[in-house]
Amino acid sequence: MIELTVAQIAASTGGRVIWPEGTGAPTGRQPETAVVTTVVIDSRDAAPGALFVALPGEHVDGHDYVAGALERGAATALVARPVAGVAGPLVLVPDVQHALGELARVVLATLRAEREVMVVAITGSAGKTSTKDLLSRLLAPLGPLVAPVGSFNNEIGLPLTVLRADRDTVALVLEMGADAPGNLTYLTGIAPPDIAVVLMVGSAHLAGFGDRDGIAAAKSELVQGLRSHGVAVLNADDPRVAAMAPLASGERVLTFGSTTPGADVRATGIGLDEGGHATFTLRTARGAADVTLAMVGAHHVTNALAAATVALELGRPLAEVAAVLAETGPLSPHRMHVSTVAGAVSLIDDAYNANPDSMRAGLDALVAMAGPGRRSIAVLGEMLELGDTGPAEHEAIGRYAHQRGVDRLVVIGDGAGPIAAGAIAAGATAAVVSTFGTVDEAIEALGAELRHGDVVLVKSSKGAGLARLADRLTELAEVQP
Repeated sequence: MIELTVAQIAASTGGRVIWPEGTGAPTGRQPETAVVTTVVIDSRDAAPGALFVALPGEHVDGHDYVAGALERGAATALVARPVAGVAGPLVLVPDVQHALGELARVVLATLRAEREVMVVAITGSAGKTSTKDLLSRLLAPLGPLVAPVGSFNNEIGLPLTVLRADRDTVALVLEMGADAPGNLTYLTGIAPPDIAVVLMVGSAHLAGFGDRDGIAAAKSELVQGLRSHGVAVLNADDPRVAAMAPLASGERVLTFGSTTPGADVRATGIGLDEGGHATFTLRTARGAADVTLAMVGAHHVTNALAAATVALELGRPLAEVAAVLAETGPLSPHRMHVSTVAGAVSLIDDAYNANPDSMRAGLDALVAMAGPGRRSIAVLGEMLELGDTGPAEHEAIGRYAHQRGVDRLVVIGDGAGPIAAGAIAAGATAAVVSTFGTVDEAIEALGAELRHGDVVLVKSSKGAGLARLADRLTELAEVQP
């Protein structure tokens, strides 16, 4: 982060500096001399030079932790109301979350006024984090860049990511998520992109949009927020994404795909190797290169094509792009991360996010990895935020699991119950399908059942809590022979 005084933070956020009494600085105290070098939202992360952002929440109010943050050395806190009994200046604003966004917007604009700082923004119903991880590696030779930790893609996470930029930063690779109309308009207002990538329009967050057309309208806000010289990078295989081309406010549109012959960057001859890694030929105007992805699952071809399109646009050589795609595994936790449990079981941990499209892709990868000689076990939890379509979408996943030949289906949580019903309706026997109300129940039963050679997929939305199950499985010392 660039250094800012407390007074500059107040000016940037439309706030004012107050002291505990709310009457101004005591004699001899000059808040403008205090310098902020980092921004935190957890008081436990506060240290000298930090700005603590006192966000209100459903269960916890950040204002209750202002004193603790300042005791740890924070220079100041961003607050929506005075806080008594603290030993330092506060920046009082009408809305803390909005002020955080404003601060990020001003900081990025300040950096861009000094020299060009590129912003690559990625949205889509699935694949944002994996594409971000690939791009972070592909663009590393350009110089210091900033990318989100994990999946910081909302009205809080994105500003925090932007604020990590400093005067050495040459590029920001940002995820921009949306669960309601207007989200991306707000985020592009903070960080107007030079390159806007739209991966796909799926079923994620249907509860906030109503249908896929509503999701598409919201995702199109990203390309409408491009800078005047910007480039839109669109998935030509998704009709709703391809239809965004006329809406792009930048200078050019580039496309990628595997089924659309006219796409600028294409994948042909797609297959899966025995490890579940996608193989394909990357075809561009510069030539072609054979690629075997380090990431597991055929669905990562879309993410790889998107990342390659951006990298090639920014001058990266085709051979180097192909090499990086072949070397880069998942950098973020619980994202199709493959590990070996007890020296004998292959675990595919994809418990961070789930929607119908990514669920099917995960099941495809599971079956490919297991092949004909190993037992495939799908441990599935709820896909959240699907609205009224939730039960039908879960039932369809159960049917798909049976159709794909999954050997064992373990369903966790009441919301995921229709997955089991769908599998049984499709012909699965009760011996193949098990349901558990809680993660703890499933951990005990699954740990006792696993045997040498099994391939296990753990997948759900983050809120379903299956990441904890995946973590526990990695701790198993032994399984049945």
